[in-house]
Amino acid sequence: MKQNIKKYVWLFAANLFISAFTFGGGYIVVPMVRRFFVVKKQYFTEEDLIDMAAIAQSSPGAIAINLSALAGYRIAGIAGVLISCSAAVVPPLAILTFVSAFYKTFVSNMIITAVLKGMEAGVAALMVDLITAMCALILKKKSFFLSVMIPLSFAANFVLGINAAMILFVCCFLCILQVFYKKRRED
Repeated sequence: MKQNIKKYVWLFAANLFISAFTFGGGYIVVPMVRRFFVVKKQYFTEEDLIDMAAIAQSSPGAIAINLSALAGYRIAGIAGVLISCSAAVVPPLAILTFVSAFYKTFVSNMIITAVLKGMEAGVAALMVDLITAMCALILKKKSFFLSVMIPLSFAANFVLGINAAMILFVCCFLCILQVFYKKRRED
């Protein structure tokens, strides 16, 4: 019982910290989850995290909440989901309430504008770290199909301007076809 309470307190604190200090969108949460859940506590592997991030991204709702729910479930079942989601919602709710109350002051303050610009650079660095880790994981699998998908997806979005949702849909469809093709060859 005491072990479970320690786990619940750690889960709440970790998700509260991650939620309070990740600015810039859902993918910024992934490196933080990696640091706490994979590196520090080894609750799951990097491959599990990438799978969970893919599920969190493709599910309705914010990726940060979805990923915290999946991590919480993995560690402590339904109680973990409730604890993780509660912890993940509290900081943004408090911050947005505060910012809404003083919106006019924030909009006109040059220091706050400069701080937000600085955060953009930090967010960009975290995204590069995440992309590097995801690509390394894909390349470890030594799958030509998945390895080629990386630069083609980048070129489709960056060069051709194709919507990321459409690229995601096509990549999912191609992966499903690959699974069926491999299953058929095994039979």
